Amino acid sequence: MAAAQGEPPAVARQRVRRSLRRFRDATALSQGDVAKKLGWSLSKMQRIEGGEVGVSVTDLQALLRTYGVTDADLVESLISAARTSRRQRYLTAPEYREHLPAGLLELVQFEQRAIAIRTYQSTFYPGVLQTAAVAEAMLDWWQNAMDENARRVRFDVRMARRRHLMESDRSPEYFLILDESVIRRRVRSTKVTAEQLEDIAEIAGRANVHVRIVPFTRGAYMPSLGPFQILNLSYDDTDAVLYRESYLLDELVQNEETVGFYRGAFEKLWAQSLGEDASLRAITAEAAQLRSSLDLEEVD
Repeated sequence: MAAAQGEPPAVARQRVRRSLRRFRDATALSQGDVAKKLGWSLSKMQRIEGGEVGVSVTDLQALLRTYGVTDADLVESLISAARTSRRQRYLTAPEYREHLPAGLLELVQFEQRAIAIRTYQSTFYPGVLQTAAVAEAMLDWWQNAMDENARRVRFDVRMARRRHLMESDRSPEYFLILDESVIRRRVRSTKVTAEQLEDIAEIAGRANVHVRIVPFTRGAYMPSLGPFQILNLSYDDTDAVLYRESYLLDELVQNEETVGFYRGAFEKLWAQSLGEDASLRAITAEAAQLRSSLDLEEVD
């Protein structure tokens, strides 16, 4: 992944992490071997390669010397990325730092550079697909856990993510699997739900958006994984991160084996789901049924 002007800190850390892992693999040294050479703990090596921490310039230079990396331009590029990766606090608005969890802060950064996103949702509409009314309804549900300011920030960020991922000319390829229960569930009111379904049907018509419904009769094992997203940062499938969330917890996972497991699960369920045309018909039919029920209410 090449350096980019204005590269977000989380993306810069991912680039450094992957480069260091690639350089180490080329030497056939284990993490333990490198830690021993440098007088470090094994856990420090694991945190650096796992993307859990940003590497200091001093530690980066020590690693590059150990791996025999001497290309001046490459070294300078990685040093610049290492510095950027450790500046997240200074590049993040205080309001975001106060009200957004760490995982979501990183997710927003990765979304800025993603070329493809795969999302699975078993319970509700992904935030980037929610209409303003549904987003408000979903966030209002958390009023006992988040104050008004936190919910406002979450709402603003959710709408900004939607504009970037769904409405921009630079939007990435977006693959979405929705459990059938999502389109059957009412959110706030029949009218709000109908509008949400109609909005998804319209968005699904974009060339870069691909939506599939997994019917009740398939994919019974998937809900146990919880909702997740896989974000590809380049055409190399290993250049990807995993975002998971549950209740009030969320996390970014950069471990290639874990990301690969979730990608395999996604692809398996994608093949078992209704095709895109059939899924669009199911969404449209549900919206039409809701609209019909509203018409009948008006007659009554």
